[in-house]
Amino acid sequence: MIVSRRRFMRLGIVGGLLVGTGSVVAFVRTRGYVLDPVRAGRLVALSPWHVVVVEHAARRIAAADAPEDANIPSADDTDVAGFVDGYVAKLPADMRRDLLRFLAVLEHVAPLALGLGARFSRLPAADQDRVLTSLEQSSTLLLRAGFEGLKSLVFMGYYRDPRTWTILGYPGPWVNRP
Repeated sequence: MIVSRRRFMRLGIVGGLLVGTGSVVAFVRTRGYVLDPVRAGRLVALSPWHVVVVEHAARRIAAADAPEDANIPSADDTDVAGFVDGYVAKLPADMRRDLLRFLAVLEHVAPLALGLGARFSRLPAADQDRVLTSLEQSSTLLLRAGFEGLKSLVFMGYYRDPRTWTILGYPGPWVNRP
């Protein structure tokens, strides 16, 4: 197939416009993540924007069934994102890469797939729940697996804190009990 010079130029211009537009959209959508500089300096595997996404997802995944009960700690109280950062640092490189890519999909692509213009971390709680439910029930195995992996990390981070044990009726380990 021979491509004329005119057609080649048109394709080049269209391709350049797509790349330029995509770059501008990516630049705009990846700005504005705020994280305490001291906390950002302690991160070992996640970048500040990853932490923000994990914090928002953890708040929804580990949301209390009885939000009026002040004795139930939140995901922020138990520093789930800090746990995930430390855990992800110990993962093999390919698993770490896959999880970080899933966080990018959760933040930028999954809301768009539902017709939501804002990124995940800027959505109201009800819309975040919709996004997480869509990933959990996705027909795509990779998306379901990504959600299950993130949910597992959130619950490992949440229930490692002794303040959460009473929620489950767990009295704590028997080791070193009098």
